[in-house]
Amino acid sequence: MYIKRQIDRELATWRNSPKNKPILLRGARQVGKTETIRQLSKQFDNYLEINFEENLHVHSVFSGNLSPNELCENLSAIFNVSIQSGKTLLFFDEIQTCIPAIRSLRFFYEKMPELHIVAAGSLLEFALSEIPSFGVGRIRSMFLYPMSFDEFLSACDENLLLAKKNDASPENPLNIALHSKLLNYLKKFIILGGMPEAISTYVKTKDINLCNQVLDDLIFSLNDDFRKYKKLIPVSRIKEVFDSVVMQSGNKFVYSKAAIQSNHKQVKEALELLIMAGLVYPVKHTAANGLPLGAEVNPKKQKMILYDTGIFLRILSIDISDVLISNDFNIINKGNIAEQFVGLELIKAASCYKKHDLYYWHREAKNSNAEVDYLISKNNEIFPIEVKAGTKGSMQSMYLFLQEKKRKKGIRISAENFSHFNNIDVYPLYAASNIL
Repeated sequence: MYIKRQIDRELATWRNSPKNKPILLRGARQVGKTETIRQLSKQFDNYLEINFEENLHVHSVFSGNLSPNELCENLSAIFNVSIQSGKTLLFFDEIQTCIPAIRSLRFFYEKMPELHIVAAGSLLEFALSEIPSFGVGRIRSMFLYPMSFDEFLSACDENLLLAKKNDASPENPLNIALHSKLLNYLKKFIILGGMPEAISTYVKTKDINLCNQVLDDLIFSLNDDFRKYKKLIPVSRIKEVFDSVVMQSGNKFVYSKAAIQSNHKQVKEALELLIMAGLVYPVKHTAANGLPLGAEVNPKKQKMILYDTGIFLRILSIDISDVLISNDFNIINKGNIAEQFVGLELIKAASCYKKHDLYYWHREAKNSNAEVDYLISKNNEIFPIEVKAGTKGSMQSMYLFLQEKKRKKGIRISAENFSHFNNIDVYPLYAASNIL
């Protein structure tokens, strides 16, 4: 069962272009890269998928001349598939295991721009770090993440509800019945997370326990993958830092708490590997005096969030039964899960053609600490975002930021319906993507 993804539209546009740059599809393991390309292949007459982990004998094809014509002739003969420009989709999967194949991509654009070629790999970022600038201007990167809440609604055949949500705004709130229905779906989504296998299992069975088994399997495979990340870093250290990201979620990441037997440099190296693998996203502190937000980042202040709420909750062993039956939405904020969910939705809602950075603001002053959960730039303006799991909570930090930075409007994300008061726009948690 294939679940439609938002990136499908971008890939369809690419498919219909007369001349194309090769696509490098980047993302963490198990987020749906391979299935997405297999779905795209249905738009072509011919399809050749080469997995470089499974087909080790193919590596020799790339050991010599990297001429696209010669490569296509050899690959076509080996797999008995015709490779024709405009009619064939050529897919290199797990390409990180064959560095010469990565290097060959630039020549496909220069010599055979009419051929549609996609490459993907779960540990691709590590290979790319070893060959910087290998295809600048000749290869187009696209980023795929775990499924968004919008994609989950579509998978549940709730496209009319999704359309209503996307049309709503602080000036045009939803009917209360629709709002309640979306909150119920949101609770399920936060528990399930966005991993395609977990969502597909839920759509087929509606059995949360089966979905939890899928998540447990994914967590096991993550731990197994730590051995592949980098031979110079002990697996135990990577696992320890990964677990610490989970435990410190929502707070400033403290390196000294991450791995007792490791120093700051060792922890930082392990953390950077997890970020490269797409398992952890940093939320960077910025002074936010102007745009771009990244111009005034303080590298000593960062939060870390895990890439999926379902996996996050399973690692924490949080009992989900009370979440499903409770009408008190505050219960879902165990482990700062609401804040983490919003950050993930902001990343997923951004352009798939570049990595989207997250920012927050924190002021430390005697008897006057203040923190804004997220900052976004939109229409050349900076907007502060505060996340509340329930329907209550003060916004002193928000107002302090608006006053200090001379900003006109703030955004509150909570379990409330769309609304606005004074200079604050209110968005429901399930509509975090509407903001962008």
